[in-house]
Amino acid sequence: MSQIIPGLTRRRALYLMGGVAGGLTLHACTQPPQTSSSPAASAEASPTEPVKAANGSTLWIGYTPLYIAIEKGFFKEGGLDLEHKVFSSTGEGNAALAAGRIQSINNVTSETVAFAAKGQDFRIVQVADTSLGGDGILARNSVADIADFKGRNVAVEIGSVSHFFLLQVLQEAGLTGDDVEITNVTPDAAAAAYTSGKVDIAVTYSPFLKQANDAQSDGRIIYDTSKMPTAIVDVYIFSTQFVQENPQATQAFVNGIFKAQEFLQTNKDEALAIAGRMLQLTPEEVEVELKGVGLTNVEDNVKMMDDPNSGIYLVDHMESLGQFLKEQNQIPEALTADSLKALVDPTFVKAAQTT
Repeated sequence: MSQIIPGLTRRRALYLMGGVAGGLTLHACTQPPQTSSSPAASAEASPTEPVKAANGSTLWIGYTPLYIAIEKGFFKEGGLDLEHKVFSSTGEGNAALAAGRIQSINNVTSETVAFAAKGQDFRIVQVADTSLGGDGILARNSVADIADFKGRNVAVEIGSVSHFFLLQVLQEAGLTGDDVEITNVTPDAAAAAYTSGKVDIAVTYSPFLKQANDAQSDGRIIYDTSKMPTAIVDVYIFSTQFVQENPQATQAFVNGIFKAQEFLQTNKDEALAIAGRMLQLTPEEVEVELKGVGLTNVEDNVKMMDDPNSGIYLVDHMESLGQFLKEQNQIPEALTADSLKALVDPTFVKAAQTT
């Protein structure tokens, strides 16, 4: 079952704020998810009694398999009764996981590293997707290149996935966040400010990215995540306690996601309709938005989570990410490769590969 807060179309990161219990204040207008209290994680149940758990996230096109698996009952087939809660920010979801109100969250890796840097105990059990153009930067034709951003005003939500992406792109061009002026607005407002001519540069994501680009003839998408495909990676996370106490239910989650990926291929119309209801988009819009992400299949999950020589090893990506966040003064210390490796549990994707 999924509980929805209307009007949300994308994870809003707050990776800098962490949102951990007893820790940092959330810098967003948030409200409690409109649900009943989440079920406590139960001990591994009998085959006839599914384990109850709650997963939390903001809405995002890359979580389409999750929405399908819930509606089609794929998790319950494996013994997991999963309640899905939609939060108004990922920081809010982080706080819920830290407090034990939910057992699972969906995060981008920037948030995941920051969450771990605060000492949170969790396991990454599966990679959901990579952004392949779903996130991008809009710029007027008068802006020659990324280096030309220096001294200009950029509309972006501070502390969001978009902000982190901007910092990476600036670094690639030899700039830092101090080289630009920031107008702190939400992704939809950033796109609107660009369309109306209030700013020359805006960082946003689908569907706002395409809508703004189509609406403004004096400009283009100057950079998107297709040029930096590992910049934004989404992962599925469970509390360590839940994974240890409920390995079969955790496996049911991973298997359910992969089964939903297959369902999207073999029953496209129904799958797009399911995702559309969750994301408040038409099936046709969902199909377009899915082109901006790469849903990570079982083979690539194993490579990312268990193969240091694959070129897409998640631990390497997170280690570089931690160093970057430390350089940007966003976390106190970068995590070691060993500590990051301990967060990644490839057991379940490897088991799914053999079934």
